[in-house]
Amino acid sequence: MISRIDLRGDTLPEGGALRDLLPRAEFDVEAALETVRPICEDVRHRGSAAVIEWGEKFDGVRIESTRVPAAAIAEALEQLAPGVRAALEESIRRARLVHREQRRTTHTTQVVPGGTVTEKWVPVERVGLYVPGGRSVYPSSVVMNVVPAQEAGVEGVAVASPPQKDFGGLPHPTILAACALLGVDEVYAAGGAQAIAMFAYGTDECRPVNLVTGPGNIYVAAAKRLLKGRIGIDAEAGPTEIAILADSTADPVHVAADLISQAEHDPMAAAVLVTDSEELAAATEAELKPQVAATKHVTDRIRPALAGRQSAIVLVNDLEDGLAVVDAYAAEHLEIQTADAAAVADRVRNAGAVFVGPWSPVSLGDYCAGSNHVLPTGGCACHSSGLSVQSFLRGIHIVDYTRDALAEVTHHVVTLAEAEDLPAHGAALKARFGWKVPQQ
Repeated sequence: MISRIDLRGDTLPEGGALRDLLPRAEFDVEAALETVRPICEDVRHRGSAAVIEWGEKFDGVRIESTRVPAAAIAEALEQLAPGVRAALEESIRRARLVHREQRRTTHTTQVVPGGTVTEKWVPVERVGLYVPGGRSVYPSSVVMNVVPAQEAGVEGVAVASPPQKDFGGLPHPTILAACALLGVDEVYAAGGAQAIAMFAYGTDECRPVNLVTGPGNIYVAAAKRLLKGRIGIDAEAGPTEIAILADSTADPVHVAADLISQAEHDPMAAAVLVTDSEELAAATEAELKPQVAATKHVTDRIRPALAGRQSAIVLVNDLEDGLAVVDAYAAEHLEIQTADAAAVADRVRNAGAVFVGPWSPVSLGDYCAGSNHVLPTGGCACHSSGLSVQSFLRGIHIVDYTRDALAEVTHHVVTLAEAEDLPAHGAALKARFGWKVPQQ
């Protein structure tokens, strides 16, 4: 059901050589660019009509307008099951607690007497938040995208999610209800590359945005890559992944359940166990069989995901090697199920989010930990962060010098300008002092 990679015995390689030994899904965004390019160009030239036609082709439903009526959003909330509403409200409450603490404040540094640099944090003006609507329904992704944008102070928040044939061409009602709970009334029935192009270029129904965030399939990722520069993006999200670093103290029932929970997303989802315990590896393999048989989405998602090249049990000599492996892998989600898990977690360098001990599973983070579940995938956690309030802010430096403060440093500026063969840079200062460098 799941393969093994044995890295015991020899000294572990470093850097790219180690990464090449680890399981990873194939996710060729570059190849998908040529598929999404004509879609994006069509939306650029024909606007909503193109979004509607591509939606009909890919989602199997014809809609009259991409903008979801306010009445439909309100109705979705009215019809939402009380238990689901309560769970979403608690998810929102916890996410707000965490993300509110991420707010940045303006800070002024006095560099010299009369010379200051102030860093002011300004939210982007308008964002487009993408919520997938393929194999599963993700109202939690509405929460994870909207809350940090709102806490950052973004004024214009628009959500797009694919039209659903079963709901008359509207996005799934639970997604609409989540928007209502968050006070978002600008929602579009648009999915895939055409939704990203709609946000980037604007249409007769949707004004263009400055930034697009949110996970999606390979075509969403390709559209983000194609349009990056015209819009800001959070990341090119690939298939979801979990890595679990565990030793002999871990419970194989928990480990197997957590691997399965990630495999449930998609046949390309990655589930990786890194352990120095042969006994745990064997017990986890044995535990996978009954747990998989007892759950849903077995043949179309879980079995292909666990059996795919992106999933494996990786055996290592010891926890030191295990830490090296998980840092090289740079997982979207990393669980630490070891003795003294908090101390081990503190040593992790590369991960989208780290889940400490047996009582902090990834599923908690997906919904109600308060953390954000929009995280870097495909090894990008070695250089990128998950979605946060910071994702929606821009730092602007404000430089304010007096005449005396400028005079004091002019000779350095002129010297550096001439060293770079840019004499006009220095002349811009000389002009302020009668074309003479002030004496120091």
